[in-house]
Amino acid sequence: MPLLCSLLLVFLLPVAARAQGAASPEWSAVEAETLRHFQALVRLDTSDPPGREQEAVDYLRGVLEADGIPVQTYVLESGRPNLVARLTGRGPGRPLLLMAHTDVVNVDPARWSHPPFGAVREGGYVYGRGTLDDKDNLASALMVMLLLKRLNVPLARDVILLAEAGEEGTTRVGIQFMTEQHFPAIDAEYCLAEGGRVERRDGQARFAAVQTLEKIPRAVEVTARGVAGHASVPLQSNAVVRLGTALARIADWQPPIQLNETTGTYFRRLAQIASPEAARRYADVLDPAKVQAVEQEFRATEPAHAAILHATASPTMVDAGYRLNVIPSEAKASIDLRLLPDDDPAAILESLRAAIADPAVSVDWAPRDVRPGGTSRLDTRAFEAIEAAVRRHYDVPTLPTMSTGATDMAYLRARGVQCYGIGPGIDVEDGPLGFGAHSDQERILEGELHRFVRFTWDVVTQLVVTP
Repeated sequence: MPLLCSLLLVFLLPVAARAQGAASPEWSAVEAETLRHFQALVRLDTSDPPGREQEAVDYLRGVLEADGIPVQTYVLESGRPNLVARLTGRGPGRPLLLMAHTDVVNVDPARWSHPPFGAVREGGYVYGRGTLDDKDNLASALMVMLLLKRLNVPLARDVILLAEAGEEGTTRVGIQFMTEQHFPAIDAEYCLAEGGRVERRDGQARFAAVQTLEKIPRAVEVTARGVAGHASVPLQSNAVVRLGTALARIADWQPPIQLNETTGTYFRRLAQIASPEAARRYADVLDPAKVQAVEQEFRATEPAHAAILHATASPTMVDAGYRLNVIPSEAKASIDLRLLPDDDPAAILESLRAAIADPAVSVDWAPRDVRPGGTSRLDTRAFEAIEAAVRRHYDVPTLPTMSTGATDMAYLRARGVQCYGIGPGIDVEDGPLGFGAHSDQERILEGELHRFVRFTWDVVTQLVVTP
């Protein structure tokens, strides 16, 4: 009988271990392979435009299929495929989607100290276009898929990898195409994608920013009209002057301030780790009687924080006149408008018109790729898993964030997928020095790339081992 009990324990303990979590990878070997795939992907020029994602998809297909992971591609435009790989789970949970884009923004090679597609290693960094946007997420997602397959992790839900085209400016061939025509191939309960970061200062992690929603971009055209005439006789109806006055009023425009679950939690948690003076400001944001004064302070000293309190309007292009000695009858400006997810677009447009208050100036919508609205909740298993992994790997708080920019998660959130933007550790000093995403010296710390892979593995296995 004791022998039978001992044998039973020998059998049951591994089963219990598998039920509680996945087997641990051999991380030294994983790091070497991660770096190999990462460098190979960065060395592929997938600039958009024109979009050269085919080579990246061919590479990913070869790696995935070599490990027995089935791959499908979906193509709207020749040479710009979207890759979908799926590991099938046996449990009742809805799928988990890992998403990253294969395209990158263009480069001016003359401005680079290292070849932009060289993936050069120097001083603990890897340099190259896409090292932060978005081939870090792409390599991490690839490694997680490979490890899940190799370690035969018992999956309680499907795990899907979407390597998408066109994120950097041609979404019609990527996420729009996939959500509008092939959504069943990527439909999921949760999605992990780009849009987050672990902020480091002086080499130390301070907090992890996890994107849970984003502002909605719109375009507005402001047109001032007046009487044309000879420039030697100044006219009060000068369209250029009217436009300048209108733009100054847009700069002073005060849209309604609104907090949501994400921004309220963000400021509350940020106050807990900030200096006493900064903590006062962040706490005051939550006080309706004080938030207006804080917003004015933010405009001067922390414009990124002002931008998440309300809609914003930034004039970016002006078109007026055709020769020096002619007062034109029309002058136009383009406005980059960013709405909160809950804003009424028509009400915001009327608010802009009221702020300009000039019947000779029209304010109208202009053509733009308008992304849908949507939000991701903070009370999900996915956000809980992210917070737990942040504590284990970085020992810092997690701050949910609303991005002022745009990501392809917007299209998935509009379809009900709970999406969370995550990313590696990034030195806050790097951006101003020209080492950030889209910069001329884009780079990533090798150590942070490897830590991000381990972090992503922990988040994924927490979500897929049990439903």
